[in-house]
Amino acid sequence: MGRPNVILICVDEWRGDCLSSDGHPYVETPHLDELARSGVRFSKGYSATPSCVPARAALFTGQSQERHGRVGYNDGVPFHAVHPVTVQDEFRKGGYHTQAIGKMHVWPERSRLGFDDVILHDGYLHHARREHRQHFAMFDDYVPWLRKQPGAGPDAEYFDHGVNCNSIVARPWDKAENLHPTHWIGTQAIEWMHRRDPVKPFFLYLSFHRPHPPYDPPSWAFEQYLGIPDYEPVLGNWEHHWDEHRKDGDYQASYGRMPDHVVHRARAGYYGLMAQIDLQINRIRESLADFGLDGNTVIAFTSDHGEMMGDHRMFRKAVPYEGSARIPFIIANAPAARDAARGAVVDHVVELRDIMPTLLDLAGLPIPDSVDGKSLAPLVRGQDTGAVRQVLHGEHLYWGQNLHWLTDGHHKYIWGSGKGTEELFNLDADPQERFNLAEDPAHHHQLRLWRGRMVETLQDREEGYVADGALVPGVPVVAMLRHAREKAQAALPMG
Repeated sequence: MGRPNVILICVDEWRGDCLSSDGHPYVETPHLDELARSGVRFSKGYSATPSCVPARAALFTGQSQERHGRVGYNDGVPFHAVHPVTVQDEFRKGGYHTQAIGKMHVWPERSRLGFDDVILHDGYLHHARREHRQHFAMFDDYVPWLRKQPGAGPDAEYFDHGVNCNSIVARPWDKAENLHPTHWIGTQAIEWMHRRDPVKPFFLYLSFHRPHPPYDPPSWAFEQYLGIPDYEPVLGNWEHHWDEHRKDGDYQASYGRMPDHVVHRARAGYYGLMAQIDLQINRIRESLADFGLDGNTVIAFTSDHGEMMGDHRMFRKAVPYEGSARIPFIIANAPAARDAARGAVVDHVVELRDIMPTLLDLAGLPIPDSVDGKSLAPLVRGQDTGAVRQVLHGEHLYWGQNLHWLTDGHHKYIWGSGKGTEELFNLDADPQERFNLAEDPAHHHQLRLWRGRMVETLQDREEGYVADGALVPGVPVVAMLRHAREKAQAALPMG
């Protein structure tokens, strides 16, 4: 068997529990479940910096946030100047035909970053420039295509239905299903297989914008979930920590009480987008078989982050809680690989930074010294070598502070740098994070243990989070660490 083809599928804002193979009570993902049965599902996959930009830095570079320097959401930063070594760079150097289709969310927007070509659809880009709609066509490939399709029109766009890209308003897609961005990405992937270099293995980055809002699946997918049981809020004894950021009734708020029927429809839209993606993944896998590529293709499936979807009255991402930080994480070795694990579920804590070294390892390519993620290839090959890491550190600049968290997959400790709030959860007994053990005297010993781990983790940070062996709240925070800021500033044009 020659070097395998590799497909990395990254969706946007897909919660880690939203797989039927993970036991979700409503979501049905039969084709992703089939992918999991053909490989390994990592049940404790996380995004350490759970928003679009820093998560993709981890995915593309194989680095922790301390190393790639993105600890918050920050646009307008020249990606390759700050992160010169990427997974696609390494595959191209290894003789692979490299292609990206879908969302990149990098700057400059048309950067290839080591891909031979990029077919771009980035929902963020579109909404950021909707005031310049005619000018926008130079950035995106989907919208110019849409405007040429029968029944769409020369001024068509996927914002025609009026739902914003961070709103919990949900409604069915307003055009034919084959015009939906999710369907378009599937079609582009299949058409690209006709054009790929047939004498090289390929690395394909397939990046769906959904199930990120707008929650606008086709009618059949939306209706599939309208009949699920009524929404019941998941609440804890700690949400008051964030009440100053609460905006009840604001359909684009990150935290606030919303009418239950609105959240119910949002769930139907969110889950419906997953159903549509699941079918497109099946469509692409069937096409691999038609091209005779299925036997020697590695497929990985993950998300940049999750979505709170009303848990604890929160929406969107960037917070440390499971809905936001836990992600789906499936890697299926090529069917022709004789030593591949099939249908395994691994509960070691893994993170987006681990995907780059894993895929390079499975392809027989060297892993650069710049990578500090761990190769999961032994686990994908059925060799349990023990825990990938003892504790994962995650963080994100949000609500005017940095929300730091640690987890070993069984407990999670959260420290808010603004006021020094502390939360400690037993994830085994309380997977929905309802009960804050930090305020329970019976768990003070455990609290001290996790607080000490956070002190050790942050003691050398430039922000000054630690002094005299204690965590220091209220210090100024940044979205990029100094070494990344300096690289970015050096790359920007003068004047």
